[in-house]
Amino acid sequence: MKLTRKLVLAKAKASDLDSVKKLNCWGCNLTDICIFSQIPNIEVLTLSVNSICSLSPLAGCLSLCELYLRRNMIPSLSELSHLRPLTRLKVLWLAENPCCGSDSNQYRMTVLRCLPRLQKLDNQVVTEEEVTLALVEGEEVTTPPTPVQTQVSSNGLTDAETENDPLNYNMEETNKIREQLGMKPLSRDKFPSLSSPSARETKTVVKKVSHTLEAVLLLLRDLDEEELHVVHTAAQNRLQTYTLHSETLTDSLQTQKTADVQL
Repeated sequence: MKLTRKLVLAKAKASDLDSVKKLNCWGCNLTDICIFSQIPNIEVLTLSVNSICSLSPLAGCLSLCELYLRRNMIPSLSELSHLRPLTRLKVLWLAENPCCGSDSNQYRMTVLRCLPRLQKLDNQVVTEEEVTLALVEGEEVTTPPTPVQTQVSSNGLTDAETENDPLNYNMEETNKIREQLGMKPLSRDKFPSLSSPSARETKTVVKKVSHTLEAVLLLLRDLDEEELHVVHTAAQNRLQTYTLHSETLTDSLQTQKTADVQL
């Protein structure tokens, strides 16, 4: 499940994302938390008991002081590298994730070597002696590799090809619509359907598709059930307008044909 702007504002009882300071999303079955790239002022965040795999969306939450991530699906302690810029982070609860492994002491030393400013880890106070020991016994945490999908988004494309790439037109159309709806523009790596080599091989076909249609289809991914119903109703009304117009045109042609026969 993707954490949406609407859900964040509802849970935080806030009017805009910039004003969200505390958020509790315990047990919401979340897998996608990219929305936090738009919530820079969050200070206390509870995401325990979900299915989160990546912490990269939290890298820009520089005001974060407390982060609760117990019982998620974080695969490797390398994900902690995304938390290094968070100099105000003092409390972290990471237990019961796959990255914790079977050696609890080694796990704790590695986390404290990566994040030596922590004052409490997994509900246990961090001592100065532990931090000092972690510099020796803890493993060095490296930044996880960039997803292959993002890497290939511009591979093999010259500047001229990139400029004429239909992907750029789709991005422009989509971001214009998002701006009108008060939504944050998307970056190039949010367009995976057109960034793969196989997609580029068939871009002559893609060019035949309306750029506006592509943009609308991409926007649909961000809408919740209620918003999709609104779109569905609007589409039905639009189709009815076209149907009425078509019927009127048909009747007019039929009348003209009858008149011609009579003449």
